[in-house]
Amino acid sequence: MAAKLYIVYYSMYGHVEKLAREIKKGADTVEGVEVKLFQVPETLPAEVLGKMYAPPKPTDVPVITPRELVEADGLIFGMPTRFGMMPAQVKSLLDATGQLWQTGALVGKHVGMFTSTSAQGSGHETTALTAITQFAHHGMIIVPTGYTFGEGMYVLDEIKGGSAYGAGTFTGGDGSRQPSELELGHAFHQGKYIAGVVKQYKKGGSA
Repeated sequence: MAAKLYIVYYSMYGHVEKLAREIKKGADTVEGVEVKLFQVPETLPAEVLGKMYAPPKPTDVPVITPRELVEADGLIFGMPTRFGMMPAQVKSLLDATGQLWQTGALVGKHVGMFTSTSAQGSGHETTALTAITQFAHHGMIIVPTGYTFGEGMYVLDEIKGGSAYGAGTFTGGDGSRQPSELELGHAFHQGKYIAGVVKQYKKGGSA
């Protein structure tokens, strides 16, 4: 039976979505892993999103429900930074998992994360660190990519988002900057790396 890896993201302007799609490409290279993309439910009304000039959500990516999280063997959450933490939309999804916590439905599932921020030093690591508290309470197995991206982690002559926790991108103050090839490479690597971990765990069985 194939391992299931769900990439669950929230993206207002498309930066996190681009990373999510690249993560899926990387994960899809691992045989024996079924990979699906999901969006986090939007909590802002259409009127507000319009005033914020947010583009329409993609129609080819379904919106996930808390119960669907249980189906996956592994999850990778993608989110932009809001004051150094996850946005309310992602927190709202996780806040709705109380019953899953009571029954231990997410215990032992692998989980990773990726992020976007507007500027350097504005939250790649703090967003991941504060997200970890949610996953720890569920007893999930947190899978950072560490420095397995190799030399891509040490590039100093160009801007690169992300951290040892996972891939990431910088959007710029006005959101005009798009993920670079280096950042997309980190995302591809993360997808492949975590898919391999989830596959190995599924093959060996849970502890």
